Amino acid sequence: MNKFKQKESTEKQEKEKKPSSPNFFVSLISGNFLAKENVVNSLPFVFYLTLLGILYIANGYNAEKLVRELDHVNDDLKELRSEYITIKSDLNYESKQSQVAEKTEAFGVMESIVPPTKIKLSKKEIESIK
Repeated sequence: MNKFKQKESTEKQEKEKKPSSPNFFVSLISGNFLAKENVVNSLPFVFYLTLLGILYIANGYNAEKLVRELDHVNDDLKELRSEYITIKSDLNYESKQSQVAEKTEAFGVMESIVPPTKIKLSKKEIESIK
């Protein structure tokens, strides 16, 4: 009916929706913007986003901690592997026949010069032993 009034009312509503810069900054600094109903209604979502942010930060710290632990364990593994190789080579050297012979000479054990012979028994000799 009165199109002019409708046009004025829509223009007033548009002006009311757009915050003016000085008023917006003043309400931001004073904290008045938090009292508006739309902000109060969206507080659960803000808390949810805050919780997600905290979890994201904690996850980052946890990942960094795990990376540091993995580096430490890898360093220990390399050290133990090199120690294993060293001990294994020492054992192989010490278990050579010549080294064993040298070590047992102090106890009076001598290396046999006569090669081993195979003992053959007949069936009768085996039965007589039983």
